[in-house]
Amino acid sequence: MGMNLSWRRMGASLLVTAVGAAGLVAAAPDDAATTGGGGGLVTTWGAADDIAGGSLSDMTVRNVLRTSVGGKDLRIRISNANGDQPLVSDSVYVGRQDSGASVVPGSSRRLTFSGSTTVTIPPGAMAISDPLPGVVPALTSLTVSLHVVGTTGVITAHNRAMQHSYKSTSGDHAADESSTAYQTESSAWFFLNAAIVEATRDVATVATLGDSITSSVGTTIDTNRRWPDILAARYARLPEPARLAISNEGISGNRVLGGVAKAGSAGASALARLDKDVLTKPGVRTVLVLEGINDIYAGATTEQLVAGYRQLIARVHASGRCIVGGTLTPMGSSFVYTPEKEAIRQAVNTFIRTSGEFDGVADFDAATRDPADPSRLAAAYDGGDGLHPNDAGNQAMGDAPNLDSLRCG
Repeated sequence: MGMNLSWRRMGASLLVTAVGAAGLVAAAPDDAATTGGGGGLVTTWGAADDIAGGSLSDMTVRNVLRTSVGGKDLRIRISNANGDQPLVSDSVYVGRQDSGASVVPGSSRRLTFSGSTTVTIPPGAMAISDPLPGVVPALTSLTVSLHVVGTTGVITAHNRAMQHSYKSTSGDHAADESSTAYQTESSAWFFLNAAIVEATRDVATVATLGDSITSSVGTTIDTNRRWPDILAARYARLPEPARLAISNEGISGNRVLGGVAKAGSAGASALARLDKDVLTKPGVRTVLVLEGINDIYAGATTEQLVAGYRQLIARVHASGRCIVGGTLTPMGSSFVYTPEKEAIRQAVNTFIRTSGEFDGVADFDAATRDPADPSRLAAAYDGGDGLHPNDAGNQAMGDAPNLDSLRCG
Protein backbone atom coordinates (compact mmCIF):
# COMPACT_ATOMS: atom_id res chain seq x y z
CA MET A 1 0.00 0.00 0.00
CA GLY A 2 1.44 3.36 -0.97
CA MET A 3 2.07 6.40 1.14
CA ASN A 4 1.71 10.01 0.12
CA LEU A 5 4.45 12.28 1.40
CA SER A 6 4.30 15.86 0.19
CA TRP A 7 5.87 19.14 1.29
CA ARG A 8 3.63 21.98 2.31
CA ARG A 9 6.48 24.31 3.25
CA MET A 10 10.21 24.16 2.58
CA GLY A 11 12.65 25.34 5.22
CA ALA A 12 15.68 26.75 5.25
CA SER A 13 39.34 2.59 3.92
CA LEU A 14 39.41 1.40 6.73
CA LEU A 15 36.75 -0.26 5.85
CA VAL A 16 36.62 -0.29 2.14
CA THR A 17 38.99 -3.19 1.90
CA ALA A 18 39.69 -5.10 4.94
CA VAL A 19 42.25 -7.58 3.66
CA GLY A 20 45.90 -7.08 2.85
CA ALA A 21 48.75 -4.93 4.06
CA ALA A 22 48.25 -2.30 1.38
CA GLY A 23 45.94 -0.39 3.68
CA LEU A 24 43.17 1.77 2.32
CA VAL A 25 41.81 1.33 -1.17
CA ALA A 26 39.47 3.96 -2.56
CA ALA A 27 35.87 2.96 -3.01
CA ALA A 28 34.01 3.64 -6.23
CA PRO A 29 32.78 7.26 -6.36
CA ASP A 30 29.15 6.12 -6.32
CA ASP A 31 29.73 4.27 -3.06
CA ALA A 32 31.41 6.94 -0.99
CA ALA A 33 32.80 10.43 -0.94
CA THR A 34 36.21 10.09 -2.53
CA THR A 35 36.93 13.19 -4.55
CA GLY A 36 36.33 16.91 -4.45
CA GLY A 37 32.95 18.37 -3.71
CA GLY A 38 31.76 20.89 -1.19
CA GLY A 39 30.39 18.49 1.37
CA GLY A 40 30.45 18.53 5.14
CA LEU A 41 30.01 16.28 8.13
CA VAL A 42 26.89 14.10 8.18
CA THR A 43 25.62 11.47 10.58
CA THR A 44 25.63 8.21 8.64
CA TRP A 45 24.37 6.22 11.63
CA GLY A 46 22.86 7.27 14.94
CA ALA A 47 21.16 5.93 18.04
CA ALA A 48 19.34 7.61 20.90
CA ASP A 49 20.71 7.39 24.44
CA ASP A 50 18.92 5.35 27.09
CA ILE A 51 20.14 3.39 30.13
CA ALA A 52 21.11 -0.27 30.44
CA GLY A 53 20.94 -2.01 33.79
CA GLY A 54 24.01 -3.09 35.72
CA SER A 55 27.57 -1.85 35.19
CA LEU A 56 30.74 -2.92 33.39
CA SER A 57 34.21 -3.39 34.85
CA ASP A 58 37.51 -3.95 32.99
CA MET A 59 35.66 -5.36 30.00
CA THR A 60 35.42 -4.78 26.26
CA VAL A 61 32.12 -4.24 24.48
CA ARG A 62 31.82 -4.78 20.73
CA ASN A 63 28.95 -3.04 18.96
CA VAL A 64 27.81 -3.50 15.36
CA LEU A 65 26.40 -0.59 13.37
CA ARG A 66 25.51 -0.11 9.70
CA THR A 67 26.29 3.03 7.72
CA SER A 68 23.65 4.67 5.55
CA VAL A 69 25.67 6.90 3.22
CA GLY A 70 29.36 6.60 2.43
CA GLY A 71 32.02 9.16 3.22
CA LYS A 72 35.55 9.71 4.42
CA ASP A 73 37.31 10.52 7.69
CA LEU A 74 35.06 8.51 9.99
CA ARG A 75 34.40 9.86 13.47
CA ILE A 76 32.61 7.98 16.26
CA ARG A 77 30.63 9.80 18.96
CA ILE A 78 30.67 8.01 22.31
CA SER A 79 28.13 8.95 24.96
CA ASN A 80 28.16 9.01 28.73
CA ALA A 81 25.07 11.24 28.68
CA ASN A 82 23.19 9.18 31.26
CA GLY A 83 26.20 8.05 33.29
CA ASP A 84 26.74 8.87 36.94
CA GLN A 85 30.55 8.77 36.89
CA PRO A 86 33.32 9.28 34.32
CA LEU A 87 33.54 6.73 31.50
CA VAL A 88 37.20 5.89 30.82
CA SER A 89 38.42 3.91 27.83
CA ASP A 90 42.04 3.34 26.80
CA SER A 91 41.31 1.32 23.67
CA VAL A 92 38.68 1.96 20.98
CA TYR A 93 38.87 0.17 17.60
CA VAL A 94 36.73 0.24 14.48
CA GLY A 95 36.66 -2.58 11.93
CA ARG A 96 34.53 -4.13 9.27
CA GLN A 97 32.23 -6.85 10.59
CA ASP A 98 32.81 -10.35 9.25
CA SER A 99 30.07 -12.22 11.11
CA GLY A 100 28.84 -12.04 14.66
CA ALA A 101 31.57 -10.59 16.85
CA SER A 102 34.35 -11.33 14.36
CA VAL A 103 36.09 -8.62 12.36
CA VAL A 104 37.36 -8.98 8.80
CA PRO A 105 41.10 -9.67 9.19
CA GLY A 106 43.26 -6.60 8.66
CA SER A 107 40.42 -4.08 8.87
CA SER A 108 40.70 -3.05 12.52
CA ARG A 109 41.88 0.53 13.15
CA ARG A 110 42.47 2.35 16.42
CA LEU A 111 40.61 5.56 17.20
CA THR A 112 42.15 8.51 19.00
CA PHE A 113 40.55 11.38 20.88
CA SER A 114 42.34 14.74 20.71
CA GLY A 115 45.42 12.77 19.75
CA SER A 116 45.25 10.36 22.69
CA THR A 117 44.31 6.68 22.72
CA THR A 118 42.66 7.19 26.13
CA VAL A 119 39.47 9.17 26.60
CA THR A 120 37.69 10.19 29.79
CA ILE A 121 34.07 11.29 29.34
CA PRO A 122 32.44 13.05 32.30
CA PRO A 123 28.89 12.18 33.37
CA GLY A 124 26.38 13.84 31.05
CA ALA A 125 28.94 14.38 28.30
CA MET A 126 29.99 12.88 24.96
CA ALA A 127 33.27 12.60 23.06
CA ILE A 128 33.96 12.60 19.31
CA SER A 129 36.96 10.72 17.98
CA ASP A 130 39.56 12.23 15.70
CA PRO A 131 38.88 11.62 11.99
CA LEU A 132 40.11 8.26 10.78
CA PRO A 133 41.70 8.65 7.33
CA GLY A 134 40.09 6.54 4.64
CA VAL A 135 36.77 5.89 2.99
CA VAL A 136 33.75 4.11 4.43
CA PRO A 137 31.17 2.83 1.91
CA ALA A 138 27.42 3.06 2.26
CA LEU A 139 25.50 0.18 3.85
CA THR A 140 28.58 -1.27 5.55
CA SER A 141 28.47 -3.11 8.88
CA LEU A 142 31.16 -1.83 11.22
CA THR A 143 32.30 -3.03 14.61
CA VAL A 144 33.14 -0.51 17.32
CA SER A 145 34.98 -2.11 20.24
CA LEU A 146 35.61 -0.20 23.45
CA HIS A 147 37.58 -1.31 26.52
CA VAL A 148 36.21 0.04 29.79
CA VAL A 149 38.83 1.00 32.38
CA GLY A 150 37.62 0.51 35.94
CA THR A 151 33.87 0.37 36.56
CA THR A 152 31.29 2.29 34.56
CA GLY A 153 28.50 2.88 37.02
CA VAL A 154 25.26 3.63 35.13
CA ILE A 155 25.60 2.55 31.48
CA THR A 156 24.47 4.81 28.66
CA ALA A 157 23.10 2.48 26.00
CA HIS A 158 20.39 2.07 23.40
CA ASN A 159 18.10 -0.82 24.33
CA ARG A 160 16.13 -3.06 21.98
CA ALA A 161 18.41 -2.19 19.08
CA MET A 162 17.43 -5.26 17.02
CA GLN A 163 21.17 -5.87 16.70
CA HIS A 164 23.31 -8.05 18.93
CA SER A 165 26.25 -6.57 20.75
CA TYR A 166 29.00 -8.52 22.48
CA LYS A 167 30.97 -8.48 25.72
CA SER A 168 34.42 -9.92 26.19
CA THR A 169 36.01 -11.77 29.02
CA SER A 170 37.88 -9.38 31.34
CA GLY A 171 40.57 -7.17 29.88
CA ASP A 172 41.25 -5.27 26.69
CA HIS A 173 40.16 -7.20 23.59
CA ALA A 174 39.25 -4.19 21.44
CA ALA A 175 41.96 -4.96 18.86
CA ASP A 176 41.11 -8.69 18.68
CA GLU A 177 39.63 -9.42 15.26
CA SER A 178 38.47 -12.91 16.18
CA SER A 179 35.36 -13.53 18.25
CA THR A 180 37.12 -15.91 20.65
CA ALA A 181 37.03 -13.57 23.65
CA TYR A 182 33.45 -12.46 23.05
CA GLN A 183 30.02 -13.77 23.79
CA THR A 184 26.62 -12.51 22.68
CA GLU A 185 25.28 -10.04 25.19
CA SER A 186 22.01 -8.42 24.23
CA SER A 187 20.13 -6.44 21.64
CA ALA A 188 21.65 -3.12 22.65
CA TRP A 189 24.29 -0.62 21.59
CA PHE A 190 26.65 0.36 24.41
CA PHE A 191 27.89 3.98 24.58
CA LEU A 192 27.52 4.58 20.82
CA ASN A 193 25.67 7.72 19.80
CA ALA A 194 26.71 8.45 16.21
CA ALA A 195 28.98 7.58 13.31
CA ILE A 196 29.94 10.67 11.35
CA VAL A 197 31.57 11.00 7.93
CA GLU A 198 32.51 13.76 5.55
CA ALA A 199 30.32 13.50 2.49
CA THR A 200 30.63 15.41 -0.75
CA ARG A 201 28.06 17.59 -2.47
CA ASP A 202 24.65 18.12 -0.94
CA VAL A 203 24.31 15.04 1.26
CA ALA A 204 22.42 15.60 4.53
CA THR A 205 20.81 13.49 7.26
CA VAL A 206 17.19 12.66 8.06
CA ALA A 207 16.70 11.92 11.77
CA THR A 208 13.79 9.58 12.48
CA LEU A 209 12.45 10.50 15.93
CA GLY A 210 10.17 7.88 17.40
CA ASP A 211 9.40 4.96 19.66
CA SER A 212 9.61 1.17 19.30
CA ILE A 213 7.99 1.29 15.86
CA THR A 214 10.93 3.38 14.65
CA SER A 215 13.40 1.22 16.58
CA SER A 216 11.49 -1.50 14.69
CA VAL A 217 10.84 -3.92 17.51
CA GLY A 218 9.25 -6.93 15.85
CA THR A 219 11.76 -7.20 13.01
CA THR A 220 14.32 -9.99 12.70
CA ILE A 221 17.40 -9.26 14.79
CA ASP A 222 20.76 -8.70 13.04
CA THR A 223 19.15 -8.29 9.60
CA ASN A 224 18.72 -4.49 9.36
CA ARG A 225 15.02 -4.78 8.53
CA ARG A 226 14.02 -1.59 10.36
CA TRP A 227 12.01 0.78 8.17
CA PRO A 228 14.69 3.51 8.49
CA ASP A 229 17.21 0.94 7.16
CA ILE A 230 14.94 0.22 4.22
CA LEU A 231 14.74 3.94 3.54
CA ALA A 232 18.53 4.24 3.80
CA ALA A 233 19.03 1.43 1.28
CA ARG A 234 16.74 3.20 -1.19
CA TYR A 235 18.77 6.40 -0.91
CA ALA A 236 22.05 4.49 -1.25
CA ARG A 237 20.99 3.29 -4.69
CA LEU A 238 20.64 6.85 -5.97
CA PRO A 239 23.42 9.00 -7.49
CA GLU A 240 25.24 10.83 -4.74
CA PRO A 241 23.64 14.29 -5.16
CA ALA A 242 20.21 12.76 -4.47
CA ARG A 243 21.24 10.76 -1.40
CA LEU A 244 20.29 11.32 2.21
CA ALA A 245 21.71 9.67 5.30
CA ILE A 246 19.43 8.21 7.97
CA SER A 247 19.94 8.47 11.73
CA ASN A 248 17.50 6.29 13.70
CA GLU A 249 16.49 8.09 16.90
CA GLY A 250 13.74 5.75 18.06
CA ILE A 251 13.54 4.52 21.67
CA SER A 252 11.24 1.66 22.63
CA GLY A 253 8.35 2.90 24.75
CA ASN A 254 9.20 6.55 24.15
CA ARG A 255 6.63 9.33 24.44
CA VAL A 256 6.34 12.84 23.08
CA LEU A 257 5.31 14.34 26.40
CA GLY A 258 6.52 12.36 29.38
CA GLY A 259 9.29 10.26 30.82
CA VAL A 260 12.85 10.67 32.05
CA ALA A 261 15.79 8.39 31.37
CA LYS A 262 16.35 5.79 34.10
CA ALA A 263 17.17 2.10 34.23
CA GLY A 264 14.42 0.13 32.54
CA SER A 265 12.77 3.29 31.24
CA ALA A 266 11.65 4.30 27.78
CA GLY A 267 14.11 7.19 27.69
CA ALA A 268 13.56 10.87 28.12
CA SER A 269 10.56 12.28 26.26
CA ALA A 270 10.91 13.43 22.66
CA LEU A 271 10.57 17.01 23.86
CA ALA A 272 13.34 16.50 26.42
CA ARG A 273 15.76 14.71 24.10
CA LEU A 274 15.22 16.57 20.83
CA ASP A 275 18.36 18.69 21.11
CA LYS A 276 20.72 15.96 22.29
CA ASP A 277 19.51 13.07 20.14
CA VAL A 278 18.61 14.97 16.98
CA LEU A 279 19.59 18.61 16.59
CA THR A 280 23.21 18.19 17.74
CA LYS A 281 23.87 15.38 15.26
CA PRO A 282 25.99 16.65 12.37
CA GLY A 283 24.24 17.20 9.07
CA VAL A 284 20.64 16.72 10.24
CA ARG A 285 18.42 18.69 7.86
CA THR A 286 15.05 16.97 8.29
CA VAL A 287 13.32 15.46 11.32
CA LEU A 288 10.74 12.73 10.63
CA VAL A 289 8.67 12.20 13.78
CA LEU A 290 6.54 9.07 14.31
CA GLU A 291 5.52 9.11 17.94
CA GLY A 292 2.42 9.34 20.10
CA ILE A 293 0.93 5.88 20.60
CA ASN A 294 2.64 5.51 23.98
CA ASP A 295 1.28 8.91 24.99
CA ILE A 296 -2.24 7.77 24.08
CA TYR A 297 -1.73 4.58 26.08
CA ALA A 298 -0.56 6.67 29.06
CA GLY A 299 -3.71 8.81 28.94
CA ALA A 300 -2.77 11.84 26.83
CA THR A 301 -5.59 13.71 25.15
CA THR A 302 -5.64 14.86 21.54
CA GLU A 303 -5.11 18.44 22.69
CA GLN A 304 -2.08 17.51 24.79
CA LEU A 305 -0.45 15.58 21.97
CA VAL A 306 -1.10 18.35 19.46
CA ALA A 307 0.48 20.84 21.87
CA GLY A 308 3.53 18.56 22.09
CA TYR A 309 3.80 18.32 18.30
CA ARG A 310 3.56 22.09 18.02
CA GLN A 311 6.51 22.47 20.37
CA LEU A 312 8.55 19.99 18.31
CA ILE A 313 7.62 21.89 15.15
CA ALA A 314 8.54 25.26 16.66
CA ARG A 315 11.90 24.08 17.95
CA VAL A 316 12.88 22.29 14.75
CA HIS A 317 11.92 25.33 12.69
CA ALA A 318 13.82 27.63 15.06
CA SER A 319 16.93 25.55 14.37
CA GLY A 320 16.52 26.12 10.62
CA ARG A 321 15.39 22.60 9.78
CA CYS A 322 12.25 20.93 8.44
CA ILE A 323 9.97 18.49 10.25
CA VAL A 324 7.73 15.83 8.71
CA GLY A 325 4.86 14.32 10.71
CA GLY A 326 4.32 10.59 10.54
CA THR A 327 0.77 9.37 11.08
CA LEU A 328 0.34 6.89 13.91
CA THR A 329 0.12 3.29 12.74
CA PRO A 330 -2.87 1.05 13.58
CA MET A 331 -3.20 -0.49 17.04
CA GLY A 332 -6.66 -2.06 16.80
CA SER A 333 -5.79 -5.57 17.91
CA SER A 334 -3.15 -4.58 20.47
CA PHE A 335 -3.15 -4.13 24.24
CA VAL A 336 -3.24 -0.37 23.68
CA TYR A 337 -6.61 -0.37 21.94
CA THR A 338 -9.88 0.89 23.35
CA PRO A 339 -12.54 2.68 21.29
CA GLU A 340 -11.73 5.89 23.14
CA LYS A 341 -8.00 5.63 22.47
CA GLU A 342 -8.64 4.79 18.81
CA ALA A 343 -10.67 7.97 18.53
CA ILE A 344 -7.70 9.95 19.83
CA ARG A 345 -5.37 8.24 17.34
CA GLN A 346 -7.70 9.13 14.50
CA ALA A 347 -8.00 12.75 15.69
CA VAL A 348 -4.23 13.05 16.00
CA ASN A 349 -3.77 11.64 12.51
CA THR A 350 -6.27 14.14 11.16
CA PHE A 351 -4.20 16.95 12.67
CA ILE A 352 -0.99 15.55 11.17
CA ARG A 353 -2.56 15.14 7.73
CA THR A 354 -4.59 18.34 7.46
CA SER A 355 -3.29 21.07 9.75
CA GLY A 356 -0.49 22.18 7.44
CA GLU A 357 1.74 22.78 10.48
CA PHE A 358 4.25 20.09 9.59
CA ASP A 359 6.41 20.63 6.52
CA GLY A 360 5.28 17.30 5.14
CA VAL A 361 3.23 14.24 6.02
CA ALA A 362 4.38 10.63 6.00
CA ASP A 363 1.21 8.57 6.07
CA PHE A 364 2.49 5.43 7.77
CA ASP A 365 -1.07 4.65 8.84
CA ALA A 366 -2.18 4.36 5.22
CA ALA A 367 0.88 2.28 4.39
CA THR A 368 0.19 -0.40 7.00
CA ARG A 369 -3.53 -0.56 7.80
CA ASP A 370 -5.95 -3.33 6.90
CA PRO A 371 -8.33 -2.01 4.21
CA ALA A 372 -11.15 -4.09 5.69
CA ASP A 373 -10.56 -2.70 9.21
CA PRO A 374 -8.43 0.48 9.21
CA SER A 375 -8.03 0.36 12.98
CA ARG A 376 -5.83 -2.75 12.58
CA LEU A 377 -2.52 -3.54 10.97
CA ALA A 378 -2.83 -5.55 7.77
CA ALA A 379 -2.40 -9.21 8.68
CA ALA A 380 0.68 -9.54 6.46
CA TYR A 381 2.34 -6.68 8.37
CA ASP A 382 1.47 -7.67 11.95
CA GLY A 383 4.48 -8.65 14.06
CA GLY A 384 2.20 -10.67 16.35
CA ASP A 385 1.03 -8.15 18.92
CA GLY A 386 -1.21 -5.99 16.76
CA LEU A 387 1.09 -3.00 17.31
CA HIS A 388 4.59 -3.59 15.91
CA PRO A 389 4.98 -4.17 12.16
CA ASN A 390 7.03 -7.22 11.17
CA ASP A 391 9.73 -7.36 8.48
CA ALA A 392 7.14 -7.02 5.71
CA GLY A 393 5.45 -4.13 7.49
CA ASN A 394 8.75 -2.33 7.91
CA GLN A 395 9.46 -2.94 4.24
CA ALA A 396 6.16 -1.28 3.36
CA MET A 397 6.95 1.69 5.59
CA GLY A 398 10.47 2.11 4.25
CA ASP A 399 9.40 1.72 0.62
CA ALA A 400 6.54 4.19 0.83
CA PRO A 401 8.03 7.73 0.86
CA ASN A 402 8.83 9.69 -2.26
CA LEU A 403 12.59 10.06 -1.83
CA ASP A 404 12.71 13.64 -3.07
CA SER A 405 10.21 14.70 -0.44
CA LEU A 406 12.56 14.41 2.53
CA ARG A 407 15.16 16.73 1.04
CA CYS A 408 14.58 20.04 2.80
CA GLY A 409 15.72 23.40 1.50
